[in-house]
Amino acid sequence: MNKKDIIEIGESLYNKGLTVGTSGNISIRTEEGIYITASGTVLGSLKEDDIVLIDFEGQEFENKKASSEKMLHVEIYKQRNDVKAIIHTHPEYLTSFAVCHKTLNAPIMSENIIYFEDIPVAEYAMPSSKQLVENTVKYLKNRDVVMMANHGVIAVGKDLTDAYLKLETAEYYAKVILNTQIIGNPQELSEKDVQDLINLKNQKNKN
Repeated sequence: MNKKDIIEIGESLYNKGLTVGTSGNISIRTEEGIYITASGTVLGSLKEDDIVLIDFEGQEFENKKASSEKMLHVEIYKQRNDVKAIIHTHPEYLTSFAVCHKTLNAPIMSENIIYFEDIPVAEYAMPSSKQLVENTVKYLKNRDVVMMANHGVIAVGKDLTDAYLKLETAEYYAKVILNTQIIGNPQELSEKDVQDLINLKNQKNKN
């Protein structure tokens, strides 16, 4: 992965309506350190100069200022050796549930069971604060997508495509849940159906 991959994912996020304005940030883990979008950049129209190299303590190697959420990315990489890419954005539906402090855990689709089981909401803290890092990272120890109360959502993956697909799927899941609440009487999967899907997920992870 390189800067061009970050630029492409930023464009995809914008085209899918998963980011707005200058909100959000993207990073990748590399041998040189962490490449992360600069503060105040527009993810939909990134240039290579908008991506900053930092080390695993958050120290910048360039004059350009890294995203204000850089320490959240740093801490996730420290806690999760399997994570190579991180995307943080404020998509409409996930952010709406985050504002309402509502965990997404309704067993209504096989995809949400296999991908997530649930998507929790990390407790609110000031953006860019140490408390925000602590509140969020504890949920990411055994999950790949977490909403941040009154803020947005963060997704992690083995590469940028993996993180992007998880974010896109999570936003679709949030949209479907909202639609079922409007329509009424959603039919949830049975406990056996859920367990069968979890077993399938575990089997795939072993292979």
